[in-house]
Amino acid sequence: MSELFEPFENGRLRLRSRLVMAPMSRAFCPDGVPTPAVGEYYARRARHQVGLIISEGTYIDHPLASGYANCPDCFGEPALAGWRSVVDAVHAEGASMFPQLWHVGSHRRAGFAPASYLNPLSGGVEPTHAMTETDIADIIASFARAAAVAQRLGFDGVEIQGAHGYLVDEFLWSKANTRTDRYGGAVAARTRFAAEIIQAMRRAVGPQFPIALRLSQYKLQDHDASIVRDANEVEQLVAPLVDAGLTLLDIAARTVSQPAFADSPRTLAGWFRNLSGLPVIANGAVGLDRPGQRDAGLAPLDAVHELLARDEVDLIAVGRGLLADPEWGSKVRDGRLTERRGFVAEMRGRLE
Repeated sequence: MSELFEPFENGRLRLRSRLVMAPMSRAFCPDGVPTPAVGEYYARRARHQVGLIISEGTYIDHPLASGYANCPDCFGEPALAGWRSVVDAVHAEGASMFPQLWHVGSHRRAGFAPASYLNPLSGGVEPTHAMTETDIADIIASFARAAAVAQRLGFDGVEIQGAHGYLVDEFLWSKANTRTDRYGGAVAARTRFAAEIIQAMRRAVGPQFPIALRLSQYKLQDHDASIVRDANEVEQLVAPLVDAGLTLLDIAARTVSQPAFADSPRTLAGWFRNLSGLPVIANGAVGLDRPGQRDAGLAPLDAVHELLARDEVDLIAVGRGLLADPEWGSKVRDGRLTERRGFVAEMRGRLE
């Protein structure tokens, strides 16, 4: 696995290794504020060879962005002060960090938001409705503000949560996006919302600040879903994103080494890298040695090694392995594979 611990450089992004900590929400931020324990949590992973940490999903300042309690905000001084401490802790251990910027879309539960966000006439959150052009513009502006805030806080880039059935992904997914205006229809039109977010972010942060986008075929509510059916649709999807100023793609699959389409052994991350020309993070069951709930398969380390060795992907994201074991990176680098802690053990004490 020596390739996993080689440095990576792309523009301003300079990482000491190709190991990425995948974004994983844990709901340990009361009132949206990252506590000192959150900084310690990320710093422990940074200490053990991780090159880039992508934070748990972090709400932008749009009033309907949130959907789950105790997840962090990317606005408001208490939350921002918390994030400053987190970033400093991660940097002190030699790793880089992006926040994952998040709008949950229709995953939002009625009545979730603070009272100031409620409709005073209905006594609750208004029902889901098709977004107007004003709604779209407001959310794009909110993403851009969050990117500028992240830059000021000292983050090394940002990632847009565009996967797993959340808002940006709802535009990309034809089953969810039934619009008949310029944001719906063909693949390139469904990509317009994501591209306009990236354009607005790029205006807010300048030409060099890294902007990543996380994509997935599967959704929380549909593991057999897809946003692209073949390589031609991958090309249609990525072209507007590249033109908008995207820096990096984060491609999540049920299994990182699984071929994307029936006519080729190339993975989904490999297709996105090949057709976008952008560096790609590959994510999906990396290093697992037994199937978890609803896993499509496993991605043992030899499969990950092959992806890096044949230059199909640039970076490898580990989720459950790093959640379970802060020392995962050091143990893999040093060949101490049997010493890695199990996921079930971590669930009994996630604060470690």
